[in-house]
Amino acid sequence: MPEFGQIHPPARLLMGPGPVTADPRVLRAMSAPLIGQYDPAMTAYMNETMALYREVFATGNEQTFLVDGTSRAGIEAALVSLVEPGDRVLVPIFGRFGHLLAEIAGRCGAEVVTIEVPWGEVFAPEQIEEAVVAHRPKVLAVVQGDTATTMCQPLADLGAICRAHDVLLYVDATASLGGNEFRADDWGVDVATAGLQKCLGGPSGSAPITISPRAVEVIEGRRHVEAGIRDDGDEARGRRIASNYFDLAMIMDYWGERRLNHHTEATSMLYGARECARLLVAEGMDAAVERHRLHGAAMLAGVQGLGLSVFGDLDHKMHNVVAVHIPDGVDGDRARAAMLDDFGVEIGTSFGPLHGKVWRIGTMGYNARKDAVLLTLAALEQVLRAEGTSPVPGGGVAAAREVYAA
Repeated sequence: MPEFGQIHPPARLLMGPGPVTADPRVLRAMSAPLIGQYDPAMTAYMNETMALYREVFATGNEQTFLVDGTSRAGIEAALVSLVEPGDRVLVPIFGRFGHLLAEIAGRCGAEVVTIEVPWGEVFAPEQIEEAVVAHRPKVLAVVQGDTATTMCQPLADLGAICRAHDVLLYVDATASLGGNEFRADDWGVDVATAGLQKCLGGPSGSAPITISPRAVEVIEGRRHVEAGIRDDGDEARGRRIASNYFDLAMIMDYWGERRLNHHTEATSMLYGARECARLLVAEGMDAAVERHRLHGAAMLAGVQGLGLSVFGDLDHKMHNVVAVHIPDGVDGDRARAAMLDDFGVEIGTSFGPLHGKVWRIGTMGYNARKDAVLLTLAALEQVLRAEGTSPVPGGGVAAAREVYAA
């Protein structure tokens, strides 16, 4: 058995589609000492975290808290708690993560109906309403920002459409929350989930969630308290949620005043998630969105200044990530490896039909800042030149600096 030393990760600037470089203040918060899950300090931190994420989601929802696990844990908790076997779920797919919602809904026993547009496009509200009318789903499950395509689906009209037809609106805001406008209450979103590793500027491992009162009513209609902790008044209701760990009815009891034991809270992740939200709220949500818009615009101008062609509908691009076509004759994987090995900068490729055809470059969270953008563009120029292309000397950095100077 070889002797292993302490981990010592190489220095990296994570400028891909996520995860991103975590804010040092978040990492410091995560190094704080552990305390018991019912310590008054711990329950106070839980309450503070709930209040902070109400600001992040722009909601008054009482049921706003964390699901322990990566962003996918939040997605699965939402769908398994809302959907009973045989329920119909409508998923508009415009990238890889719409397929994920359909996959998870299907595993929950739903009758899944999908509509699709080509990757690089988004849906008009009329297209979604037409499908809602035609299929009468219980839940409309939609991704806001799909990092596979970099597109951002407009949501402002979907809540009214869902309420007009008695449909619940679930939104996966993993890649978009904090860097793009999101207004849960104003838009009529019933459930939204996210993750820390994108615009929130933390590590993967905690999934913020907010649940509207009408979605709470649906979930409470399936409430079953575990034997051993239930009281005489805890009557079982409806069909039991299929997952114990992702049972939002029980998790709401854990985060609520009763503090009914469900799991042992991931203390260090709660510290990190709280700090992610605290920093955003201190900055101001509108200011955080504007920061992502500015640095995303600078990166967009920069890659165009290098002569790269941008993928997708730019009118509906997320602020925090851009996809560029890999130039003919360039080995995309070799170029990404050179970015990493020579400059310590990570960028990504994509999935499915875009795998190996585009690079995805993120400007999100702690990395939505000027020096990170300019360094990435300078490195990319050198790698492109080494691959035999002829980018305009200094063209990427110059174009980005023009955006900053405007």
